[in-house]
Amino acid sequence: MDANLLDAVVLARIQFAANISFHILFPTITIALAWILLFFKVRFQQTGAEYWLKAYTFWVKIFALSFALGVVSGITMSFQFGTNWPGFMTTVGNIAGPLLAYEVLTAFFLEATFLGIMLFGRGRVSESMHTAACFLVAAGTTASAYWILALNTWMQAPTGFEMINGQAHVTSWAAILWNEALAYRLIHMLLASGLTAAFLVAGISAYRYLRQDRGPDVQLALRTGILVAAVIIPLQIFVGDLHGLNTLKHQPAKIAAIEGIWETERGVPLLLFAMPNEATRSNDFAIGIPKLASLILTHDPDGELPGLNDFPEGHAPVAPVFWSFRVMVGMGMLMLAVSWFWTLLLWRKSAPRWALMGLVAMTFSGWVATLAGWYVTEIGRQPWLVTGVLLTKDAASAVPAVTIFGSLTMYLLLYAALLASYISVVFYLARKASTTKLAGATS
Repeated sequence: MDANLLDAVVLARIQFAANISFHILFPTITIALAWILLFFKVRFQQTGAEYWLKAYTFWVKIFALSFALGVVSGITMSFQFGTNWPGFMTTVGNIAGPLLAYEVLTAFFLEATFLGIMLFGRGRVSESMHTAACFLVAAGTTASAYWILALNTWMQAPTGFEMINGQAHVTSWAAILWNEALAYRLIHMLLASGLTAAFLVAGISAYRYLRQDRGPDVQLALRTGILVAAVIIPLQIFVGDLHGLNTLKHQPAKIAAIEGIWETERGVPLLLFAMPNEATRSNDFAIGIPKLASLILTHDPDGELPGLNDFPEGHAPVAPVFWSFRVMVGMGMLMLAVSWFWTLLLWRKSAPRWALMGLVAMTFSGWVATLAGWYVTEIGRQPWLVTGVLLTKDAASAVPAVTIFGSLTMYLLLYAALLASYISVVFYLARKASTTKLAGATS
């Protein structure tokens, strides 16, 4: 491969990473937020209390905004299969194509069809029909996650296929749709969405509370966000451990990169800090807990873990995977501490200003953890696009590097502007709701 094509491959990877990084921010919110909205709506129907409806009315606006950006950013990713990665569909299109089509037909159409009723139908259809529409939108968002993760899981740990003349052909759809790794990855992603939405709801509610908007709708949204996070985060830690064990089984090179293990050894320490050095094939300034990595991954303090030097076909760049994993885990520990501390504050019915400000700072913490986890998953798979089947470099197009660089620059500028606009609009909606309510209270 010549240098120009290599540069083009790297740029194409960065471009797809930029697209998917921006896109994933919004489904991560909408998947769980749809279920929170359904909870608000059902409670309104059960109790008739207006504050449940007020909470629903405020948060459905943020859901609609997030849904719109998720749809638009998702479309741009599909274009790149043809422009930058034609070898992907040529080789595995018999599997990837149907899975993407099923996602559109069974999930996205369901969301899009009933979203209109959810947003504009109240007062035009019965209350029960409107609630049913909310449920179908929530079900559609979750179904979308299933189909996308079914494809991504197959790319990580392919099953149920055979190669004929350089193309993958399905031998068992059941093996693909019920891939052993899929359950761990799907639950891990759904819980990540729950945490992202929970901290968004709690953070924005804390922001409104700081602006003296302390009505029952704001308080119940704050409690909902905190309690959902407090319940989910221990489950996420447990599922994450199971997911790690499954990854060790199917992608040992990824685990070696995560743990910074260069040589196969027993009694591997858990590295809290290190600077992976690709040149010397070692870790500089390593600080670790003896035998803990072996204990976690093999349930034996003297268990053997494979090293990166055992994979002659290549492995992922170690430093990005190593540090992304630690950012994800660190953010998870912070979420655990904050949600449980706030659960105590809710029980004591006291919320000091500094605690409210800290919760506002955590508003988009779910994004940080989700992106870090996604980078571990996707960068850790390299050099494979489909593990053991298709190398990333073999799927790339011959589009000149300068062309990809131009489109990448435009994407980055556009995404930066859209992200800043999204965050500013979310806080604007919070300020507007608070100002309107306070003005009404004093008039």
